This record gives sequence, C-alpha cells and structure tokens, in this order.
Amino acid sequence: MEPLAERMRPRTLDDYIGQQHLVGEGAILRQMIESGRISSFILWGPPGVGKTTLAHIIAARLECPFYTLSAVTSGVKDVRDVIDKAQKNRLFAGGNNPILFIDEIHRFSKSQQDSLLGAVERGIVTLIGATTENPSFEIIRPLLSRCQVYVLGSLEKDDLLQLLHRAITTDTHLKRRHIEVREYEAMLRYSGGDARKLLNILELVVEAEAGDTVVIDNETVNARLQQNPLAYDKDGEMHYDIISAFIKSIRGSDPDGALYWLARMIEGGEQPEFIARRLVISASEDIGLANPNALLIANAAFDAVMKIGWPEGRIPLAEATVYLASSPKSNSAYMGIGAALEEVQRSGNLPVPLHLRNAPTKLMKDLGYSEGYKYAHDYEGHFVRQQFLPDALMPSADGTSAGAAFWHPQPNPAEDRLAERLRALWKDRYK
Repeated sequence: MEPLAERMRPRTLDDYIGQQHLVGEGAILRQMIESGRISSFILWGPPGVGKTTLAHIIAARLECPFYTLSAVTSGVKDVRDVIDKAQKNRLFAGGNNPILFIDEIHRFSKSQQDSLLGAVERGIVTLIGATTENPSFEIIRPLLSRCQVYVLGSLEKDDLLQLLHRAITTDTHLKRRHIEVREYEAMLRYSGGDARKLLNILELVVEAEAGDTVVIDNETVNARLQQNPLAYDKDGEMHYDIISAFIKSIRGSDPDGALYWLARMIEGGEQPEFIARRLVISASEDIGLANPNALLIANAAFDAVMKIGWPEGRIPLAEATVYLASSPKSNSAYMGIGAALEEVQRSGNLPVPLHLRNAPTKLMKDLGYSEGYKYAHDYEGHFVRQQFLPDALMPSADGTSAGAAFWHPQPNPAEDRLAERLRALWKDRYK
C-alpha cells in the first residue's frame, strides 16, 4: 500500500493546499497553466511544501510528456538519455514541450547542469527544477538566466489543519476508523510546516493504535515519535536539513546552535563518521587558514570517534564542534581552488614552463627541460623570484593583463601574517 502522503497527493490545482501567491486566482503560475503555455522555472522552498506535486499537476493539466530525474541518483548520462527521449517524443506533445522535472536540482554538479543548457535553450524540454537551497548560489548562472525562480513558503497552520482534516475524512483507509484529534500542537511542531512529514506522523500514530477508535493528543504523538526513527529520517530530507543547519551554525560562529543540531543528529541515530567527516570538511572550507589548528582538531575528533564509538564519541564531536564554531572564519583556500579550477576548465592544458618540467633523462636535459630552474633552498631566506605559472597566465608585457591570481588572503591575524610574508617576497603580489 502506498504511504498516506502519496495517496493524498493533490491531482489538480483546486485540491492543492497553500502557496496561494503562486496558484491562487489570478496568480502567476495559475495564469501560466491556464494559458496552456509555460516556460522553464525553478521552485525554491523547504521540503514538503508542494514542489513536486505542483510539477505533476502542471504536466497533467497540459497533457504533455513528463520526465523526472533525481539529482541524488542521476548523472550526466541520465540527463542526456532523457533529453534524447524528449526530443523523439516532441511530435506527440500536443503542441507543448515535454516537461523535465529535476528534484533537488541544487545537488547537480556544474557538468550536469551544463548538460541541460542546450535542451532548455532550444526548447527541447521545459525545465522545472525543485530546490531547498538558494538557486543563486547553487545553480549555474547560464541555466539560472533561462529560468524564472518562484519561492514557496512553509505551510501555515491553517493549511496543515486543512490537510489533516482532508486526510482523515477522505482517505479510503483512514475513513474505516474513527479518528479523533484532540490536540494538534505536537503534530504541527514535529512537521515544521512540511506536509509530507505531517501525513507521515498521522499515519504512524494511527497505525500504531489498535481498535477502530483512535484518539490523538500531544502525549500520544510525542510517545510514538520518540520510539520511531521517523523523528529523524537519516536517509531522507531531514538528514540533509539538519546537517545543513549544523554546518551553517558552525559557519555562523554559533556554538549553541551547532551543539543543538549535533544533539538532534545523535538522538536521531545519525552515523558518527558522517558527522565527523562534515566537521573535517567544515574545518577546511569555513575556518581554513584563519585557524589551521581547526583541521587538526577535526581530524583528531574523527579518529577518536572511530576508536571509541558511541556513546562516548559524542564528547570529541562536541569538542570539535564548539572549537570550529568559535574559531575565526576564512574560505580563502576554498575560493582559491575554485578559482583555479575555473581557470583550468577555461584555458585547458596549458604547457608547463620548461624550467619547471621534470628531466629524468639526458635527452630531456639536452632539450632544455629544467634548464633555468632555481633551487629555492640555495638562496637567502629559501626564496628566489621565478615563474611558476604557465606563460598564458603571467602578466602581459604591455601591462594590459595583470596575470592570474587565485588566492586572496582574507582579513584575520593568521592570513595577515601569511600575506605580509608573501608581499615581502613578491613585492607586487598579494596586496
């Protein structure tokens, strides 16, 4: 039997609950749907507010081919295969382009998003993307420029109550029992404005009760959720939501917030190595050179957790969490490697300058490989000026190009010291 949330998925706009600013009378998406013509767009909002449902309703209303991909499980090949199918089926689309719905599109890599561009631009498919993350940060600019972004909000209390009432009174299986909801607060609190979670909670509580009569109050809901992994779906969206809140609390220098989300993961049965890995990533990405000890602490916490396990493993994880959240922040190394990768993708395989090449044979030495290389340790201060970038990335002779610069030190005591040393060595760089 399908889960209640799937059985209650609306099939028409009239059954759709919430987001009236988009689908209410005269709203932009309703007008677009009723006109029979839609353009590519991205739905941005928290989990369980109707993004996927809205995409299905649109496809059904327009009676056009509908393809769906999950960014979690699909690669570039899957994208291309779907585009090929869509191109072949355009003749049967009834005048409308096939719709390609991509759930969690923010998880697509740059190359995966690039593979969509041509099909969207040529109108082979109409793209509908769904994301819980800010599209301006997670979607590449060329694709974002071809899509309108519509923002969906968490469902309001009245929306959730309407959803509960509809499920209890119209679902075939729930109607067989007499369900009395005396208190709603716990269900609403646990759902967090997420319709799917709310219906999952309702189904869990109802299925756990024996007999034809089910009485639901806050005590019952709290008891059932504390006994059930639904309170923390470590394989679903809550898994990603809470780890996101955890990392953002560390990045935002709030140890209290970070400890709270750490406790939520521990209580929910999250794998300790998953938490420890994210701490190592955060130490590199968010603290970086502002406090290099952060990476050492995160690695030490990872090792400790793997050695001692639960429940004591919570202590080194908490120690690392507080240390990282309290540390000064810098993403200069993260931004630097990103800028360097963009340059490599743009300029391709630029030749290595001869003096930097490896010369293991006499022939290569005769050809000039390594000739002119200066061994830094032979010079005062273990430094000598010489070229380390490909010719194409060096400053131009006429001064029109300043050359490539990938690492930009950020203002904190640790990087100030590094930048000061580099400025003393290079004079004209790292200003």
